[in-house]
Amino acid sequence: MAKDHGPQIKDDKLYEDLRKQGESKEKAARIANAKAAGTLDHKSTRLEDRTKKALMDEAREIGIEGRSKMDKAALVKAIRGHR
Repeated sequence: MAKDHGPQIKDDKLYEDLRKQGESKEKAARIANAKAAGTLDHKSTRLEDRTKKALMDEAREIGIEGRSKMDKAALVKAIRGHR
């Protein structure tokens, strides 16, 4: 049975599996919570498939500086570099 990671993690087993695979705490939590909420769409999780606005929103959320001057490819690269 998966350890309870508190109310901020909605799917503890998936979170633990992702952490064992080497994902960061933030990414594992984001994926586990999206799956638990039913909003995880594997087709749209690829960065290249997201809209520029969605990439800008994620870049803002994780604190990437200079994002307003980046095109879509640069945003993808910056977000990948942060993970």
